[in-house]
Amino acid sequence: MRIQNVRLIDGAGTDVVDDAVLESDAGGRITYAGPAALAPEARVPVRTIDGRGGTLLPGLFDCHTHLGVASDRSLVEAALLTDPVVGVLQTTERLKRTLESGITSARDLGGLPAGFRDAVAAGLVEGPRLQTSVGVISHTGGHADGTLPGGRSLDLDYCELADDVAGVRKAARRMLRAGADLVKICTSGGISSAHDDPDDQDLLDEEIAAVVDEARRHRGRPVAAHAQGRAGVLAAIRGGVRSVEHGFGIDDEGCDLIGERGAYLVPTLSAVFQPLDPRKTTTWRYKKKLRWNERAKENIAEAIARKVNIAVGTDAGITPHGSNLFELSCLVELGMPPMDAIRAATSTSARLLGVEDTLGTLRPGYLADLVLCAGDPLRDIGVLSEPENIVLVAQQGVLRKITLPGPS
Repeated sequence: MRIQNVRLIDGAGTDVVDDAVLESDAGGRITYAGPAALAPEARVPVRTIDGRGGTLLPGLFDCHTHLGVASDRSLVEAALLTDPVVGVLQTTERLKRTLESGITSARDLGGLPAGFRDAVAAGLVEGPRLQTSVGVISHTGGHADGTLPGGRSLDLDYCELADDVAGVRKAARRMLRAGADLVKICTSGGISSAHDDPDDQDLLDEEIAAVVDEARRHRGRPVAAHAQGRAGVLAAIRGGVRSVEHGFGIDDEGCDLIGERGAYLVPTLSAVFQPLDPRKTTTWRYKKKLRWNERAKENIAEAIARKVNIAVGTDAGITPHGSNLFELSCLVELGMPPMDAIRAATSTSARLLGVEDTLGTLRPGYLADLVLCAGDPLRDIGVLSEPENIVLVAQQGVLRKITLPGPS
């Protein structure tokens, strides 16, 4: 495949190639990515695509999704009123929609069985390359406890409750047995959970350390922590997690610790910027969101200014599926330069997921996971937010979406 007449952003550097060509071989690896003037002559036969002056980017990442969770109805409705077969088909539709929005790789942090990852890898369904935690570990009454205020439990099979060191070790082992690529824990309460608050610490320090140890012993699996308030953020980093999810209460101490430990912040700003209709949610959730929104924006803006390692995640499932790249607009609004936001969603996210040697950058030898945008995201990052502006998506050189006008 040869793509020409494009502006190229490679996802790693700061330079833009205004008139560029990218070529990939039959195995889907990039053989050339650079100025058209230096490009090799087109091989025959090879499919040549005219990019019409659009911007070619590496395939983008969403490091915090819930693809098994519907974003257009409540958890209660999805858990109690959806036929399981229909639920599976709805998940496959969300996978395809997410891919076509420009997300070629995703990390799912609760609600997606490992079988979906394997089905995508086998070509049975189309979707982003997947890593999944399968479930979430929390304590009784914590963020992942699906017990409703009235006492009835949703019995969400991906939520594991554990209340001591032995319990969290066993819960981690169950997740790993189920095929988890990483372990997801809750070290703080949450905005969307009924029985706690983001300022509350969820798992205790010794429990966090036990999960990190279990994951390490299982082929060095990483741990991601739902951590919204300051106490949960600090406990997570000190306990050795790879990534802090949300991090709304992060402060200078938390930023320093992330830098010292080589960890990552995944701020899921889409959930912060998404308005919440008080007529369509509970009073307690609405009040918590109001109390935390500005706090979160201020703290994440400071983390951006301090150049903390930030990877991109959206909390899709809580936020709408298929609008994932709105997250980059949120980062830019809080002070991140557009080029840095693109790198956060490509090469930085690839490092977080441990795939930086094959994905996240448009350079020879890397897999040809590509996104072509009709517009210039460095001038207006918002062009990436609209799926109709994503006119080409490829994974390892295989076209998954192409809506360029006219012949190509």
